[in-house]
Amino acid sequence: MPKVKTNSSAKKRFKVTGTGEITYQKSFKRHILTKKSKKRKRNMAKKGLVSPSHTDFVKRLLRLK
Repeated sequence: MPKVKTNSSAKKRFKVTGTGEITYQKSFKRHILTKKSKKRKRNMAKKGLVSPSHTDFVKRLLRLK
C-alpha cells in the first residue's frame, strides 16, 4: 500500500500547539495597511485559532486523525 500524503498547503498554513489546538496566521496583513487602524493591524498580527467546527477537517488534512 502507498503512504498517504499530508496536504502540502495545510502543513504550511497550520501549526499544532502543545495543548492540541490548531493555530493559523490571520489574513489581510500584507499590503494596503495605511487605511487600516492600528487596533485592526495589531489584532491581525495575533495567531488565530481554528474553530471547533473546522478542527476535524484540518486535522484530517494534517493526517492527525
